[in-house]
Amino acid sequence: MSSSQQDTVTVELGGYVVAVPKGGLYDRYRMQTDLDEVARDPRVSSVDFFRKLSKTRVDSPIGPTFTPNFYYRMSSARLTMLARSGAIRARLPKELAPLEVAPGLGLISAMFFRYDMCDIDFYTEAAVGAAVRPARHGGPGFFDLVAGLGNDHLHSYVFSLPVNTEIAQVRGHDGYGFPKWVTEIDVDIDGDGITARVVNDTVGTDLALSAPTPAQTRYPTGERVSSLTSYTAINGAWHSTFSQTNVLAAGTVRFPRNIDLQTGTGQMSDDLRSLKPLRVMQLDVITEGQLALHMPVPTSMPNMQSHSRALK
Repeated sequence: MSSSQQDTVTVELGGYVVAVPKGGLYDRYRMQTDLDEVARDPRVSSVDFFRKLSKTRVDSPIGPTFTPNFYYRMSSARLTMLARSGAIRARLPKELAPLEVAPGLGLISAMFFRYDMCDIDFYTEAAVGAAVRPARHGGPGFFDLVAGLGNDHLHSYVFSLPVNTEIAQVRGHDGYGFPKWVTEIDVDIDGDGITARVVNDTVGTDLALSAPTPAQTRYPTGERVSSLTSYTAINGAWHSTFSQTNVLAAGTVRFPRNIDLQTGTGQMSDDLRSLKPLRVMQLDVITEGQLALHMPVPTSMPNMQSHSRALK
């Protein structure tokens, strides 16, 4: 790492003082990045996706900020597994229910992200989560599944979501309500393979993944945009966070072989084991994508226990 990459400045964020790269996008623009400058960066294919999205100034638990947060170049790997609905339900807040693919079976995921260029600069992230039924949907879960897959819009609850920078931790934890902490996370994703490792507090392995990358298909910007709604509780009130992914190069393999998912000691492995995965179903890899992450908004939740009684 060069000395210029190590240079940082401190900024105040919701009562916290965090270090960010000196001269980086956050240092210069505070979430209002100049898209023309981004377009000149050789890592970025296009900024057309972002020109169609306007930023809005909002008050948040971390102070005034602008939303959405733009990610101009990112990559990700998602390993989706079958798990017993009972194991998932035991870990979910009572207001949420697993999205079932068959009676008694739900979906959980281990995910790894590399954000090469975004409004809050480079960082890496990992997650263990579960697919859940949309809030306020009272019909059969099968129709929620079909609708979600058809529209490429699923709903999730995240159990663990470590990051490797202070600003990502403060924004994610205090601003969005996600279970975030700072640790070393190495994520490398290219056309050949995926290697990812989350370090625990004793510098050992918490969770790690290595796998060959599925064959990639390229998409024009804006042609394939998927979305995700995540539910979190902020100060005791439920919120939903909406994100949009502009997929530029991606591939999928079902029942993948040569997958090495290592569980070690730490929060992520504990969360994954508690969900009791049964079988790896799918590996989704985006080698090039873009993301717009909106600030959370309040959302109402049904009383799931009353709802369950009403369905009997």
